[in-house]
Amino acid sequence: MKLQRKNRLRATALGALAVSGALVLTACGSDDNSAGDAPSTGGKTTAASSIDCGKAKGQLRASGSSAQKNAMDLWVKNYMAACSGVEINYNSSSSGEGIVAFNQGTVGFAGSDSALKPEEVAESKKSCKTGQGINLPMVGGPVAVGYNLEGVDKLTLDAPTLAKIFDTKIKKWNDPAIAKLNDGVKLPDKAIQAFHRSEDSGTTQNLGKYLGAAAPNDWKYEAEKKWPAPGGQAASGSSGIAAQVKQVDGAIGYFELSYAKSQSISTVAINTGGSAPAEATSENASKAIAAAKIKGTGKDLALDLDYTTKAEGAYPLVLVTYEVVCDTGNKPETLDTVKSFLSYAASDDGQKILTEAGYAPIPAEINAKVRETVNSLS
Repeated sequence: MKLQRKNRLRATALGALAVSGALVLTACGSDDNSAGDAPSTGGKTTAASSIDCGKAKGQLRASGSSAQKNAMDLWVKNYMAACSGVEINYNSSSSGEGIVAFNQGTVGFAGSDSALKPEEVAESKKSCKTGQGINLPMVGGPVAVGYNLEGVDKLTLDAPTLAKIFDTKIKKWNDPAIAKLNDGVKLPDKAIQAFHRSEDSGTTQNLGKYLGAAAPNDWKYEAEKKWPAPGGQAASGSSGIAAQVKQVDGAIGYFELSYAKSQSISTVAINTGGSAPAEATSENASKAIAAAKIKGTGKDLALDLDYTTKAEGAYPLVLVTYEVVCDTGNKPETLDTVKSFLSYAASDDGQKILTEAGYAPIPAEINAKVRETVNSLS
């Protein structure tokens, strides 16, 4: 009977995952993904898994960055398969919406492609009660610049050219600036259809940081989550931009690499001034992220990335997605589940699977501090 009950609970958890996934896909703009709490069993449930479920129980709601959605899907699937009676519901909306939900106290943690601003930290003290929001780097990877150009399967751009394209200063694919970087490539006399995010997005902010640092003369905008430049076309979420690039000939847009991989979208190699253009790969992104320094204080582990690196093979247009949690003052009913789930995400196993989806693991030295901080949450 015990075995049958265990199997029923396992089926319930997996069924809840399917429902959760459907909700994420159909309600990207909403945090209203509520469902009834599943029964708690706690503890390790599978001998083959290294996941420690601890005292995790019930439902944990989270929301934010769509750039980390594919990583989160993998983590949630593995975690819920190991921890019967626990439901993790991550609403892939945007970094901005995730932080708002976190500061309103409606989610256990938020995903953001940019570290909290001082005013967001101040706001977080209302929901964290005894503490404040902190940034835990959990997912790294390249921001891929995907394009759809019939007859062109290899394309190189540099930061100034990208800046002019997304600022609609370069309007045709056969512009001399693009041709100069692509000797021997037959570029069509076709209008460029540049897509950007319609909602506040940490991915947008990371693109802005890169363009501002690597092409300061051509990108004069502040690096904000809201798209700053005039013109272009907007789409919702990384998935929305990827879908538009996939179907529109002449399109270009930005999203994390797994969207390009899953939909077979061609990506731009970036000329950084090194011996060869850097391709958007997990390995090349890791080369850039490895040089990051922790700029946060206390338990905050926000990173300072070098967007102007010329290290051999390093792909400079990278992002790090943070899980935003309270250092102290987390809700008692979800604290154990938050700690258990994020401990798995930061574990060796959790980080290893990132490369399968086009992400880059967080460097080991930084990740060790993430694990220590997760363990100390209260």
